[in-house]
Amino acid sequence: MDIKEFNFKGKTVFVRVDFNVPLDDKGHITDDTRMRAALPTLQKILSDGGRLIIASHLGRPKGPSEVLSLKHIVPHLEELLGQKVRFVPDSVGEEVKAAAEALRDGEALLLENLRFYAEEEGKPRGLAEDASEEEKKAAKAAVKQGQKEYAKQLASLAEVYVNDAFGTAHRAHASTAIMAEHFDREHKLFGFLMEKEVKAVERVIGDIQHPFVAIMGGAKVSSKIDIIDSLLDKVDKLILTGGMVYTFVAAHGGKIGKSLCEEDKFDLVGEIERKAKERGVELVMAADCVAADAFANDAQKAVYPIDAIPEGRMGLDVGPETSRRYAEALKGAQTILWNGPCGVFEMESFRAGSEEMAKAIVAETKQGAYSLAGGGDTVALVHLLGLADQVSYVSTGGGALLEAIEGKELPGVAAIKK
Repeated sequence: MDIKEFNFKGKTVFVRVDFNVPLDDKGHITDDTRMRAALPTLQKILSDGGRLIIASHLGRPKGPSEVLSLKHIVPHLEELLGQKVRFVPDSVGEEVKAAAEALRDGEALLLENLRFYAEEEGKPRGLAEDASEEEKKAAKAAVKQGQKEYAKQLASLAEVYVNDAFGTAHRAHASTAIMAEHFDREHKLFGFLMEKEVKAVERVIGDIQHPFVAIMGGAKVSSKIDIIDSLLDKVDKLILTGGMVYTFVAAHGGKIGKSLCEEDKFDLVGEIERKAKERGVELVMAADCVAADAFANDAQKAVYPIDAIPEGRMGLDVGPETSRRYAEALKGAQTILWNGPCGVFEMESFRAGSEEMAKAIVAETKQGAYSLAGGGDTVALVHLLGLADQVSYVSTGGGALLEAIEGKELPGVAAIKK
């Protein structure tokens, strides 16, 4: 069932959103991108006259936490929706059930952080470090059984289930996948955001227009090896950037000072390079970098060849020659996938490389390329630069986006399609 065609009038609707937003030390939201992304779905349900139950996680709590309570986002959520939102300090139980039953058409209820319960993720908590394998196995089995019951309790609150949390679609959690089993095909739907995310991935991977250029950043080669391996079967060019480039440089004997490096991954570097050559993929690497004497915005910095960084200096951004090389590699691209900035963009002193990359992608988008930017850091950067509306699509998913591109089935997507 398509959400645009569904009439939510008089129905109680459970919407799983991704409101895992960053908070400052006073509990104030510093970036509400994820909340704004879910607004079309929430507003559709409310304007139809649906009874809205909103559920999300926040952070990685090990149990109830004042700091990670969703009560902190209520004022801003009310501001975005333009109406009162009732908050209940739990996600299951009699108080929650009563609050859900008390909802009237067009009213909204926000549940407490789902991850306050270990059953949401289905992972044991509080195991002793010296627990035996038998104890670990028993704890895992118990929480998995509890996960099914938790999902059932969540599902019992509503008549319709809507998943609009693409950022957690790769997790088989109680609220993102398992509770969908309690709804028939006509009463479980993708939200507007989820629909757009799934279509964006299908556009990039299912209907590739060549030349296809992918940009992979990140601190470690090891964290991106699966997606790199998958992309080597699809792309014409692969631009490698961010901290991982120093492992490549060091693997070939280059001097990288005290830059990030995974020395135990040198064999992996060779394997990536071999596969790229076999598959006819051009690997585009950095030529120079901006290296500093400290990990600080006011550190002493200078531009060096990527393989000649002095001792005591660390590479924190790519240099101007590298930016020109990346821009040249992007020219004429018809499909662009961007995951990962070029440097420590959070510090203005080391943002230039990432900004030049963004501008180059925008330029190709204006020439007709389809550009998909995704991953937490990349999304934050695009919004920081005010360029979100100048690329084809900005994905809210990090791990979910990468796993989808790898060709893995996302539990949160599969659960709706069943």
